[in-house]
Amino acid sequence: MARIVGIDLPREKKIAIALSYIYGIGRPLAKKILEVDLAGKINPDKRVKDLTEEEIGLLNAIISKEYNVEGELRREIQSNIKRYIEIGCYRGQRHRRNLPARGQRTRTNGRTRRGRRKTVGAIAKGTTAQSEAK
Repeated sequence: MARIVGIDLPREKKIAIALSYIYGIGRPLAKKILEVDLAGKINPDKRVKDLTEEEIGLLNAIISKEYNVEGELRREIQSNIKRYIEIGCYRGQRHRRNLPARGQRTRTNGRTRRGRRKTVGAIAKGTTAQSEAK
């Protein structure tokens, strides 16, 4: 099993697809790494199980040296969010209130960020009639 920047890549997938399992590397960046940075040293159609130790080491060196991935990228994103909150900008206020920060509507949707619905002040018709009868 190939281990690159702390992530075990799936053995049966092509290397161009398997690199996208690393946080911070998508399909376009994976293709760019294989075509531009490695310049033909690794075939993008090669399976992960067929990679040699030298190829794995080369991939690991290039990715860790030139790109922010995994823990380093997550820390950078979290520090950016903390900075937004500290300076009190609009995006920071939205993050603080746990609301969507990128312009989505919240009147009817937005349940992913806002959580389950909380019913406020609604009383069913049957309950009012029962309480008056008592």
